[in-house]
Amino acid sequence: MNLTALNETYGESAVLAVGGWVIGLLFGFFAQRSKFCLRAAVVEFWHHQFGEKLSVWLLTFSAAVIAIQSLIVLGDLDVSTARQLATRGSLSGALIGGLLFGAGMIMTRGCASRLLILSANGNLRALLSGLVFAVTAQSALSGALSPLRQEITNLWTVEGGSSRDLLAMLGLSHTTGLVIGCVWLLAALYFTTRTTQRAWMWIGGIGTGLSVAMAWWFSYSVSKASFEVVHIQGITFSGPSAEWLMRVLAPNPPAIGFDFGLLPGVFLGSFFAAWLGKELKLEGFKDGYAMRRYIVGAIFMGFGAMLAGGCAVGAGVTGGAIFALTAWLALIGMWMGAGLVDRWMDPPPVSAPTLMQP
Repeated sequence: MNLTALNETYGESAVLAVGGWVIGLLFGFFAQRSKFCLRAAVVEFWHHQFGEKLSVWLLTFSAAVIAIQSLIVLGDLDVSTARQLATRGSLSGALIGGLLFGAGMIMTRGCASRLLILSANGNLRALLSGLVFAVTAQSALSGALSPLRQEITNLWTVEGGSSRDLLAMLGLSHTTGLVIGCVWLLAALYFTTRTTQRAWMWIGGIGTGLSVAMAWWFSYSVSKASFEVVHIQGITFSGPSAEWLMRVLAPNPPAIGFDFGLLPGVFLGSFFAAWLGKELKLEGFKDGYAMRRYIVGAIFMGFGAMLAGGCAVGAGVTGGAIFALTAWLALIGMWMGAGLVDRWMDPPPVSAPTLMQP
């Protein structure tokens, strides 16, 4: 049965929800097994270690870029109508939001996707942080923090279309985008030689990136097979987290769609991967200071994600792989914000002064 028949039989919303669940299941499984985490990659980068965590992130990012650009070159994907490219964007929001999100993920020891994955493994710190993240994201979207978000967003905006497309701005083709993805893959291969080789580092890292590409392809395929307007989208965790919060609390929950299935799928995929690896374990806070740090970090991430137009996955990989200008600015902000806060929280050791000889 093809997608057109499925749309007619079950409706686009149900088809998108099931597809989101399946893709989320794959993403959660591969991300858990590979230990995919932007925070860990940034920490390795700023500490000049260039080890396994950076290798996994580069494998994920390069796999997503190569797969997505290949689909576009072959004519099987068109992302020109994606919100990251088609609508008006905010450069100020991307930069400031990226900085805040990067700072927050250092304080919570994980980005939004990592918090969800760790929650499924029994980490109560991640569970609390994820709930605070969702509340803050919803507040920034349409609650008490929305006016502040709008003020920052409107400081520096850019029109949709070619003005938000890095490849179009530079006069480059999607074939060049594919080549750029291959360059990132070569960088990943180089850094893997500097760390212990793990099968799941390769399989999980590449599988996580392909899951991101699959989300774009699936939502696009559903839109092409539908007589209704279906917006194409990729994997992100800020919007779906806020949506699920309202689904639990609001009397009139949002309509189901891709995001409805995504978060439960990621949770179950991570749970199964942790069970397979015998990594299920209840963990809590050690002291009050740690709890305060996690809560503040989650607030930074929730507000920053809504400013930046996505989280470490939504902007950093999903948006970055289609070369959205604001996504790349947000990603740069995340790396800078995380690096600055990591250095502040864990400063390098001060060497003893050299004694002067008499």
